[in-house]
Amino acid sequence: MSTKNLSYFDKTDIPDAKHMRIGIVVSEWNAEITDNLLKGCLETLSECGATLDNLQIVHVPGSFELPSAAQFLMEHTRVEGVICLGCVIRGETPHFDFICQACADGVNNVAIKYVKPVIFGVLTDNTIDQSRARSGGSLGNKGIEAAITAIKMIALQKELRDNW
Repeated sequence: MSTKNLSYFDKTDIPDAKHMRIGIVVSEWNAEITDNLLKGCLETLSECGATLDNLQIVHVPGSFELPSAAQFLMEHTRVEGVICLGCVIRGETPHFDFICQACADGVNNVAIKYVKPVIFGVLTDNTIDQSRARSGGSLGNKGIEAAITAIKMIALQKELRDNW
């Protein structure tokens, strides 16, 4: 089990997000956790220069629906990337495995189909305590990490497109 907080970052190492158009899809299931992920994500995007005018936030019922909503954003808006935020906590049945695999595969498929970054900011924990630790607790906030990843990947795509 990781015990290191991975959410600390040096803003000088992050590209300016001022003009980036970013979609954020948030699962309503496990809202205690996903609300914290969204909060960390939005604070980080703002700290890195993103403006609310350039963010499109949508909510979906659960993590299974994240890929569909990411695809809707790609098809119907001018986003340069999408951050998917969710939380699936293991239960007593195989449902956890099916949802996690479908969500991960779906997010990846949308990224490949649209050739744009689609970030997997989904917690897949065994317990609610693990999710709390990773959504603003002792192990940081995966929403922060997802925001940084989106900024870096959008910047990389722009750099490669414009300079190569």
